[in-house]
Amino acid sequence: MTWRERALAVMPVGSSTNSKAPTLLPDEPEVIARGSGCRVWDDRGREFIDYRCALGAVSLGYRHPAVDAAIAAQLADGILFGHPHPLETTTAELFCSLVPGAEAARFLKTGGEALAAVIRIARAYTGRDHVVQLGYNGWLNTLAAGARVLPGQVAAELPGVPAALSALHHAVEWDDRDRLEELFSRHPVALVLVAADYPSIPEASGFYRFLRELADRHGSLLAYDEMVTGFRVALGGMAEYTGVVPDLAVHGKGVANGMPLSVYSGRREVLSVLDRGEVVVSSTHGGETLSLAAATATMATLRDDAVIPRLHEAGERFRDGVNHLLARRGSPVRLAGAGPCPQLTGDPGAIDDLLRAAYRHGVSMYRVCYVTAAHTDADIDESLRRLEAAWLEPVT
Repeated sequence: MTWRERALAVMPVGSSTNSKAPTLLPDEPEVIARGSGCRVWDDRGREFIDYRCALGAVSLGYRHPAVDAAIAAQLADGILFGHPHPLETTTAELFCSLVPGAEAARFLKTGGEALAAVIRIARAYTGRDHVVQLGYNGWLNTLAAGARVLPGQVAAELPGVPAALSALHHAVEWDDRDRLEELFSRHPVALVLVAADYPSIPEASGFYRFLRELADRHGSLLAYDEMVTGFRVALGGMAEYTGVVPDLAVHGKGVANGMPLSVYSGRREVLSVLDRGEVVVSSTHGGETLSLAAATATMATLRDDAVIPRLHEAGERFRDGVNHLLARRGSPVRLAGAGPCPQLTGDPGAIDDLLRAAYRHGVSMYRVCYVTAAHTDADIDESLRRLEAAWLEPVT
C-alpha cells in the first residue's frame, strides 16, 4: 500500500493541509521525508530542488542553524507553562519593532484562527457586522473559501456556512474599485481584509492607498492578511512595501521559518477591546516557547543578514529564467509577480503538465513559487537546467 493510499484510509483529503495533498501522481512526491537547505527528499530517496518551501513558511531554508539552535536551547528549559514565558513579551517587542503599524501583538498557532480573531476584534471595535474580503483569507469565519466563491453564488450554496453569516461577508476581486465603492455605499463595513494578489504585488501600492482612503472615508478598519507577504516581500510586509499602514494585520508562515506560529497585531486602540474583555481571543498554545524561540531567531536573521533583498534577487533570477524557458517552449504560461512569491498564470491544465515534468526532473514547484535564503545562484541555475530538460523535450 502506498503512502497516499494509507493516508486516505485514515485521513480525509489524505493530508491535514489541503494544498499539500498530492494531485499529480506518480510524478509528484507522495510524501517528503526530509529537507536541508533548499532541497527535499521523498520516501524513495528522490532529491528535489524545492520551490514549495512548506507553502512559503520556510524563508531561511530547511535546518537553518540559528533557528535549530534556538529551538534546541529552549527545549532544555521547557515548551509550555501555566504562566507567560519571557519569550512571549520579547518576541512581541521584536515583532513590533519591525512591522509598521504594529503597536501591539499577540500570538496564535494558525493563520485561520488569527484572521478570525481580527474579524471579531474589528466587529467589536466598530459595532458593525459586514466584512469585505479580497483574496484567500483562510477557512474560518469567512466566505467558505474566500475569493473562490464564484460570481453570482449565494450564501445558501456554501456548504457548512450558515446563510446568515455568509450574508455578512463580501468577496471582491483584486482592484475592483467600483464593486468596493458599491459595497461600502450599501453596507456598514467593519473591516476590509486584503491578501495581496501575487502577480500584482509590484504595482500594488496604488490599490492599497485606495483601500486606506476608502476605509477612512467610511469609518471602517483596514487589515492586511500577511500570511505569505509578511517577512517575505519586505521585512515589514506590505505595509513597508507599499508605504500604506493598516489598522490590523495577520502574519504567519515565514515569521518562524516553519514552526507553527501566527501573529495578529495592530493599533493599540483597536486591540484594546481585548484588554477591556469585550472580546475574548485565547489559546493554551499561543505562548508555546519553541515557536517563539524560532520566531525570535528567524526575525533577527531576517533583520541582520539582509535576507529580503536576497529573496528578491534569487526569486527574480528564477522567475526570469523560467519565463525564458516558457517562451522558448511556446507556452502562454508565465511566472508573474515579485521575486519572493511569483505565481504561475495561464491555463490550469498546461500548468499541471509543466509541474509534472518539473517533478520528473527533480524540481518541486507549486503555482506560487517560493525561494529561500538557502537558494544560491548555483542552485537556481541548476534548477533552470533541469527545467530546460523537462520542458524543452519534443512536445508530443
